Amino acid sequence: MPAPAALPYPPGRAPRRALWAAPMAGGASSTALVVAVGAAGGLGFVPAGYLSPDAFEARLAEVEAATDAPWGANLFLPGPTAADTAAVAAHAEALRPVAERLGVALGAPAWDDDALDAKVEVLARHRPAAVSFVFGVPDPAVVGRLREATGAAILATATTPAETVQVAGAGVDAIVLQGAEAGGHRGVLVDDPALPGGGELVPLLDLVAGARRVTALPLVAAGGLMTGAAIRAALDAGASAVQLGTAFLATPEAGTSTVHRRALLDATFAGTTVTRAFTGRPARGLANALARGFPDAPSAYPEVHHLTRPLRAAAARAGDADALHLWAGEGWRAVTEEPAGELVARLAREAGL
Repeated sequence: MPAPAALPYPPGRAPRRALWAAPMAGGASSTALVVAVGAAGGLGFVPAGYLSPDAFEARLAEVEAATDAPWGANLFLPGPTAADTAAVAAHAEALRPVAERLGVALGAPAWDDDALDAKVEVLARHRPAAVSFVFGVPDPAVVGRLREATGAAILATATTPAETVQVAGAGVDAIVLQGAEAGGHRGVLVDDPALPGGGELVPLLDLVAGARRVTALPLVAAGGLMTGAAIRAALDAGASAVQLGTAFLATPEAGTSTVHRRALLDATFAGTTVTRAFTGRPARGLANALARGFPDAPSAYPEVHHLTRPLRAAAARAGDADALHLWAGEGWRAVTEEPAGELVARLAREAGL
């Protein structure tokens, strides 16, 4: 097997280690986490998802003021605008007793594009080492705009070999491969409501092998990577770098909520499941009551995300682990509380990086 292709980082902005901390929107990927991972030689990511353009600008400025190490950023791509309004309304009605128990009203299920164009222009004013896209195929013009403005390596996310071919056609420099084991939102290009995972659930090592057969672009492996041995296996299979999310959730630097952190560390729930109940897009998390209780939740993102946002915020305040999205990959039982820099160093040592 030929050696994996090198990631095309801009001059002077390559991380020392091929180990990335995944962009975890909603708070977990704090500035402190990005800085600590960068200081340890890895690459931390600033997620733009759910932030306003002004808040995204502030986060980027905060990271740049705090570190000279390379860092990356992640952008959500907007999905279709044609959600099944009747299905969303039925889901709202089914969730109403949970919201009433928590003392809040459900939100308005509206579509938006996460202010993508404005966030692209924000990012164009900064100097990331890498920019990744998720939830779709980026417009080649946007890829070109960010590459020209920032010099960053531009990546898109795929969950199958077929999706790998699609995103490679957008002119990206590399591809993030999200295996079936990954926690958080599935990066499927189109969410198929007939399938619980939104598409085929391909295990990570099979995905890396399949992707290597259809593209020569560098590959970043993500999904269930919690140990040095797993990282080494992904690199040996053909990945040029690895991306870990769940492994960092209980580090002191992460912005993970207390209830989420305790659910992981105390093994409050027996395993994980893929659900649309919280956001309308399939996502893997701990199998709590809400995740298990709504198997027919509609494919409607971000409408359901906005619908349940007040409910989820109230659950976090109340410490109610059964009504909160507890994103976690299949390797979640290996999570530790060690500082992020120590975690990067240990995993790199174990993986022979």
